[in-house]
Amino acid sequence: MTSTPRSEPAPKVTLSDDEWRAKLTPAEYAVLRQAGTERPHTGEYTDTETEGVYECRACGAELFRSSEKFHSHCGWPSFFDPSESDAVILRADDSLGMRRVEVLCASCHSHMGHVFEGEGYPTPTDQRYCINSISLRLVPKA
Repeated sequence: MTSTPRSEPAPKVTLSDDEWRAKLTPAEYAVLRQAGTERPHTGEYTDTETEGVYECRACGAELFRSSEKFHSHCGWPSFFDPSESDAVILRADDSLGMRRVEVLCASCHSHMGHVFEGEGYPTPTDQRYCINSISLRLVPKA
């Protein structure tokens, strides 16, 4: 299983809680730094088909590419793989009375969303990285 949580390296970008609050909007802070979730079908990238690179909104690290994005109709942007194998960290998440796998930016350890497997999507990895739009910034292809 490729979404098995692995050990977490120290973040490359470290800011104090006050610095994160100053850098991010309250909504961004709630999702990125407090592991919140935006409401389904409300994010700016849910149905976006623009070619480009999706960066972490908190630190600017490249996380996903439009070539790995697909329509899962779940209400959040979905990707079948990160841009690089070490771009994200996978962490066990036992909140809400269920076992999930949280996706974090490897660079700053901000919350992105969750990854799910075995749902039957016709993708090369059979994974769905369900990512909050507010956690991302799309840089369109030039």
